[in-house]
Amino acid sequence: MIKKINVEDLRVGMYIHDLNCGWLDHSFLRRRFQIKSDSNIERIRSLGVHDLYIDTDKGADLSSAPTEGEVVERLEQEMVEVAGLEHEQIQPVALAEERIEARRIHNEALEVIDELMRDARLGRPVTLERARNAIGTMVGSIFRNQNALMALARIRHTDRYTFEHSVNVSVLMVSFARELGLESSVIEEIGVGALLHDIGKTLVPDAILNKPDRLSDDEFAIMRNHVVRSREILAAIPGFSPTALAVAAEHHERYDATGYPDHKGGEAISIYGRMAAIVDVYDAITSDRVYHKGMEPHQALRKLLEWSRFHFDPHLVRQFIRCVGIYPVGSLVRLESHRLGVVLENGREGLMEPIVRVVMDARWRRFLPVEDVDLSRKVRGRKDRIVGAEAPEQWRIDCEEVLRLPC
Repeated sequence: MIKKINVEDLRVGMYIHDLNCGWLDHSFLRRRFQIKSDSNIERIRSLGVHDLYIDTDKGADLSSAPTEGEVVERLEQEMVEVAGLEHEQIQPVALAEERIEARRIHNEALEVIDELMRDARLGRPVTLERARNAIGTMVGSIFRNQNALMALARIRHTDRYTFEHSVNVSVLMVSFARELGLESSVIEEIGVGALLHDIGKTLVPDAILNKPDRLSDDEFAIMRNHVVRSREILAAIPGFSPTALAVAAEHHERYDATGYPDHKGGEAISIYGRMAAIVDVYDAITSDRVYHKGMEPHQALRKLLEWSRFHFDPHLVRQFIRCVGIYPVGSLVRLESHRLGVVLENGREGLMEPIVRVVMDARWRRFLPVEDVDLSRKVRGRKDRIVGAEAPEQWRIDCEEVLRLPC
C-alpha cells in the first residue's frame, strides 16, 4: 500500500516509493529504494523534502499515515473548490480565427530564443529588440484568445526541450499575469524575462545538459549555476528591466527557502519570481524528457497544489490553476456519457465546463467522428460533464494530434 508520511516520520527499513519532489533535481540513482541508514534520511532532509510516499508492502509501515488514494481524493476536492471560485473567461476572438496567427507567433518565438541562445553561447551581445517584438505579438494573441497559444504549448519535441520550454514558460507567464490583472507594460516585461529565463544554460556543457542519467553532485552544482549565469548575462543587457530580471533570477527559489541560488523565502521572493517558480515547474513536469515521462496536465496541477503547502506560494498556485483550467488545454478527459475527448478551450462559463474535442466511445474503445462539445451548453435538454482525467497512452490517443485537427 502506498502511503504519504512526513519526513520526520521516515525510518530505517521504510521503502521510498516517491520522494514527492518531481520539481527538484537530486542525485539519488534510483527513484524508489529502501532506507538502509540514518545517512539516507539526512540526505533526503537536506534536499528540502517535507513529505514523501512509502510502499508498505516493501518496507516498514506507519499505521497513522494516509493512503495515496486518500491524499488524491482530498486534493481533487480542493481543485473543485478552486474551480468554484468566480472566474470570468473572456475570449474576444474565436479559436479557429486565432490559431493561424498563434502558430506564426509560436514559431517566431522559437526562432528568436534559438538565435539569442546562440549569441549567448558564442559570447556575442544579447539584444532585446527581437525578444520584445516576439513577446508583444504573444501578448496580443493571448488577449485575443489564450487557448490558441496554450494548445501549441502542449506540442512538444524532446530534442528541442530547452527552446520549447522557454517559449512555453513565456506563454504561461503572460497568461498568468493577465489572470492576475497586471498592467500590460508589466506583462510584457514578465514575458521577456520568461523567454530568456534559462539563457544561462547555454554555458552549461552539453554532456551535463543532455545527460540521460542522474547527475552527480558536482554536475548538479554546475547545472544549478545556470541561474547565476542567466542573471549575469541579462543584467548586462542595456534596458533589461528589474521585473524581467526577477523572473529569470528567482525561478528556482522556493517559498520555504529551500531553492537556489540565494535561498530566498516567502515574500522575499518577488511576485514575479514566485509566479515563475510555479510555471517553470508546471511546464517541466508535463514535458517528456530523456529520463522521465511527463505528467498529464491535471495530475501536474494536483501536484502543484500538494507542493504549495511548502514550496510554492499557495495563493498564486490557486490563481494559476484558475488561469489554465482544472483540466488544461490538451488534457484527455472522460465524460459522463462515457465519451473521451481532449480539452480544446477553457470554459467560457466555468472551469469545469470547457470545450472538449470528443474522439472515442470508452465503452467500446471505438473512435468516433470528431466533434467539439461545449460542456456549458445543453444538448437534447441535458448537459454532459467531465468525470475525470484519463491517461492518453492507455487509450492510444495522441492528444497533440487531436489538437492539430482543424476546428
